[in-house]
Order: sequence, then structure tokens, then C-alpha cells
Amino acid sequence: MNLPNKLTVLRIVIVPFFVALLLIPGIPHHYLLAGLLFGAAALTDRYDGKLARKNNQVTTFGKFLDPLADKILVISALVCFVQLGLAPTWCVLLIIAREFMVTSIRLVAVESGRVIAANRWGKAKTVSQIIAITVIFVLQYLQELSAAGALPPLGADSTSVAAAFLLTGNVFLYIAAFFTVFSGAVYIKENIGVIDTMK
Repeated sequence: MNLPNKLTVLRIVIVPFFVALLLIPGIPHHYLLAGLLFGAAALTDRYDGKLARKNNQVTTFGKFLDPLADKILVISALVCFVQLGLAPTWCVLLIIAREFMVTSIRLVAVESGRVIAANRWGKAKTVSQIIAITVIFVLQYLQELSAAGALPPLGADSTSVAAAFLLTGNVFLYIAAFFTVFSGAVYIKENIGVIDTMK
């Protein structure tokens, strides 16, 4: 297994650790630690493809696993946020539905001997999702620090601040959902031939 593919696999391996840090109660600075692990996993997405192209190590395995690893990483974070009350369920379900649809088309394409690599809109979708998740991590950690007295109060009313931070995170999620749906529509248009074979 070459280095780019190892980085892709590492992205998947990191997922259960950041999920545990996020959901297990009582861990100090859990938003920071989980966010750092998420960020490390997201960085592997930046470098695995770049290294593969630079060193001529692009493989069928990498083309298939790279977008799948992205989906596992992002969906895991979003489901955790729903559990924590930080993301609207409908928005996360919309994102998950698109990802399942695209993965299904990819699987059918593989059976036909065709590997469909991610396009630029798919990459824009992934970047928008990662930005939204990162913003939520940062805002929640700021609240955590303020509540612990490590930061001055973020406002006169902590409830209003929490509501404002929640709204801000949701706005970034709505943007990510838009790119998710739009990229899914582009994906269907570009691969209509694969969809026809599913009938």
C-alpha cells in the first residue's frame, strides 16, 4: 500500500477516536481534542490526493476509498452534532442521503469496471462541510472555556450567546447542505449513463 492510500486509511482510523472524545462525558477540553483530531483527519484528505498525483501513485483503490473516507469522517461528526443538539436533524439527513446516493452510483460503476473520481463540485462540497464542522468545534470550545472561567464572559447572557453560536453553526451547515445537494445534482448529470444501467 502506497503512502497516499495509507493516509486515506488513517483518516478512517481516526474517526472512532474523535467520536469518543466528542461524546464521552467528562473529558476536559473535549471539543478542542476532538476538533484537533478531526482537523488532522481532514489534513490527510488534502495531502493524499496531492501526493498520489505528484508521485504518480494514483490507484483504483485510492480513487474509490478517498471519497468514502471523506463521507465517513464528515457523517460521523454530523451525527455526533445531532446527538449533542448542535445540528438540525433534517440538514444532516439531507447530507447523508446525498452521500448514500453517490456511493450507490459509484458501486454500480465499479461493477461495470468504471471508477468515478471526485469532481471539483464534490471537493467544494467536502470543503464546505469541513469548514462548517470546524466552525462548530471552535464556537463550542469558546463556550466551554468561558463556562470554565478560562475566558471572560462572551456576553451578558450566556443563553443568548449559546443561541447565537448555534445559529452561526447552523448557517454554515446550511451552506454545506447547499453545496452537497448541488454537487449531487451535478454528479447525477455527469453519470447519467451509470444510472441508466441501474434500471
